[in-house]
Amino acid sequence: MPPGSAPSAGAGPRPSRRRQSREFALQILYQRDAGGESVEAVIASFWESQGVAQPDIRSFAEELVRGAELHRESIDQRILAASEHWDPARMAAIDRTILRLAIFELLHRDDIPKVSMNEYIEIAKKFSTEDSGAFVNGILDRIWREQGPAAGGVVA
Repeated sequence: MPPGSAPSAGAGPRPSRRRQSREFALQILYQRDAGGESVEAVIASFWESQGVAQPDIRSFAEELVRGAELHRESIDQRILAASEHWDPARMAAIDRTILRLAIFELLHRDDIPKVSMNEYIEIAKKFSTEDSGAFVNGILDRIWREQGPAAGGVVA
């Protein structure tokens, strides 16, 4: 895999730039959670080990990581409410990280259509278990309905 490029499943078409950013962000935030280092230290270490991604891909990935980390407490509360009291600390770490990134985008970015949430479902299928896509979809769908157009949320 060339430096600075996100892994892709199979020999199909290369993922979009936003998708690559999301996959990088997932890897960075997962590494941060696993190692306990500061966000900035993990970001620097990640790019050093991966090679420097194209500036727009790198910039969006870092924005996602920093945003999800900044709003982590409120995002985890949303996950707790939407998952019917399934404590985020008991979830698979990769699923929890995917949800944090997706919910950050959903709640704190106004240029993200609902279709983008489908990317996180696909990322869950790729990086986690067979059941993770449905799990992530269920939680994101509940939060989307709360935040959707009628609730003043993002319009797809």
